Amino acid sequence: MATMEITYLGHSSFRIKAKTGTVVTDPYDDSVGFKFPQVEADIVTISHDHLDHNQSKKVEGHPFVIEAAGEYEIKEIFVIGVDTYHDSSSGTQRGRNTCFVFEMEGLRIGHLGDLGHPLKEESLEEIGNLDILMVPVGGVFTIDPRQAEEVIGQIEPSIVIPMHFRTDSHDTKLYGQLSTLEAFTKQVGGNFQTLPKLIVSKEKLPEEQEIVILEPKHG
Repeated sequence: MATMEITYLGHSSFRIKAKTGTVVTDPYDDSVGFKFPQVEADIVTISHDHLDHNQSKKVEGHPFVIEAAGEYEIKEIFVIGVDTYHDSSSGTQRGRNTCFVFEMEGLRIGHLGDLGHPLKEESLEEIGNLDILMVPVGGVFTIDPRQAEEVIGQIEPSIVIPMHFRTDSHDTKLYGQLSTLEAFTKQVGGNFQTLPKLIVSKEKLPEEQEIVILEPKHG
């Protein structure tokens, strides 16, 4: 049974480790209020060109960096980039955002970056069915808890992993207005579990949707 391991590196960054290779999403700089951990990858995805999401140089291992929509295949990992916006006004405030879908170990994992709006029908078609969804929930720069609930309903994944919410470690000057994880969990209700990392396989997906809260492994 092929398993996959997901570790939360903080903010919107994850390490997704499969047998054939490793992906790191949205590595960040120190402006978030904490340090990006030492990590290697074969692929790095950048959802948009802001300092708290675009620090590919911090990832070791000479990874292949993907910063735009399209289809890619590296180390038997298939990556789909889908064009969206960083705000609710077609990018006029904060520009574009790329959502990424990873196909690995028989699973489909979606990372929505700094999505700023509910998904349009054409984006939903490009994204397709997802087993695991990494969704921003903090508002201000992204969708908020209520909109995140709407997007989760649009996609209907088996596992939801929240990201980009305010924590005690975040710089309060820049991120003090973000909603908390508690605001999101209160909004959506349902089944929750907190884990140091998620180890999952296609055969072990939950029958009912679960919210998985991953403990961050940042510096």
